[in-house]
Amino acid sequence: MTLRDLGQALESRLGAEGRLISLPTNRPVVFVGDTHGDRDATVRVLERFPPEEHVLVFLGDYVDRGPDSPGNLALLLEAKLAHPGSVHLLMGNHEGWAAAPFTPADFWRGLPPEEAEALGALLLRLPLAAHHPAGVLALHGALPDVGTLADLAHVEPGSPAWRAMAWGDWRDGPGYAFGSGAFGRPAFGRDHFLRVAGRLGIRVLVRSHQPGTPLFLYDDRLLTLFTSRAYGDRVRRVAVLYPDVSVRTARDLALVEL
Repeated sequence: MTLRDLGQALESRLGAEGRLISLPTNRPVVFVGDTHGDRDATVRVLERFPPEEHVLVFLGDYVDRGPDSPGNLALLLEAKLAHPGSVHLLMGNHEGWAAAPFTPADFWRGLPPEEAEALGALLLRLPLAAHHPAGVLALHGALPDVGTLADLAHVEPGSPAWRAMAWGDWRDGPGYAFGSGAFGRPAFGRDHFLRVAGRLGIRVLVRSHQPGTPLFLYDDRLLTLFTSRAYGDRVRRVAVLYPDVSVRTARDLALVEL
């Protein structure tokens, strides 16, 4: 199936999922970082952690930078179509092209305008976060300054909360926010993390998005994953949350190299 066909087949399903996914406690949950056109990474994830036995949460950024963005995105959409309850595709900033265009964006700029418009509208339907009752929240970027966990279900593309979730960076320092960088990348510090995570009842945040960030931050409560060779020699990792594991820090999740 073409990307257009896959998009049409998934349109109603993605709209019905909402912005916040609830994850089950009785199956291993696999968190996958940016794949950025690295179709081989996605193949390895699907083969090593089959959706029949695992729940897969992809953290966004499926296109641009890597060698095969169309193939990678098609494979992910096919997996979602085949296993709708076991494969979850969260929105990264590279899926938010229609709400906030950016550069470099080789995938998006290489599409015919009508196809880019249709696909962009589809990907704006993707969920933004996934929550596990063990106290784990997964998203692409940073925590938005919202009052409750349920508020994440109502975040809309283009809003300040969405910009934090899709574009937000973290810095290991004091303070609330460090301003906005290129293309609207806000940066937040330890104080913001501890305050919002405490308010939302989150022990661990699993995210991707930010090359060069330490694997663990904030007393090991923040885990940043990458699962793409688009960043050069960076190790391709996923994190697995097994059933019945008591989660205190991100080190309670199993890190697996691909």
